[in-house]
Amino acid sequence: MSKPPRGFPRPLSELLSATLGDAFKAQGFASTEIISRWPDIVGAEIAAHSEPLKINWSRPVGDKIPEPATLVLRVEGPAALEIQHLSAVILERVNRFFGWQAIGRIALRQAPLRHREKPTQHTPDPSMAARVAETLPDIKDENLRQALGRLGAAIKRN
Repeated sequence: MSKPPRGFPRPLSELLSATLGDAFKAQGFASTEIISRWPDIVGAEIAAHSEPLKINWSRPVGDKIPEPATLVLRVEGPAALEIQHLSAVILERVNRFFGWQAIGRIALRQAPLRHREKPTQHTPDPSMAARVAETLPDIKDENLRQALGRLGAAIKRN
């Protein structure tokens, strides 16, 4: 009687690509890389205000070479104009990533981004907070004085 082969742990990316592959293909993405590596492809500044939604591939007609695809980006409302002005830069960077003239134009859809980076919280300098707290002798509650010291240090830092 033979035992079934032991399963070895498989990378999560392998399991997810099999599961999510059909959903990405329905949106025109051949792989998940353009989504997962978007900040690396276009740069952190552009990626902070945009994300790829789908790629619309044109269908070949007869023996003609198909036209390059359209990359549909979700952009935040206030940044849409700047992203539109940077479309040539985005096209160049995305096509460089693909290694060929895959994308010919960009279409923008204004909507809130799904993947927002969490703002980093900076802790105020403790020595600055203590100096600010010392300037508040009229406040009797020590906890309130320390909290106001931290607030003052954070305001002075910015």
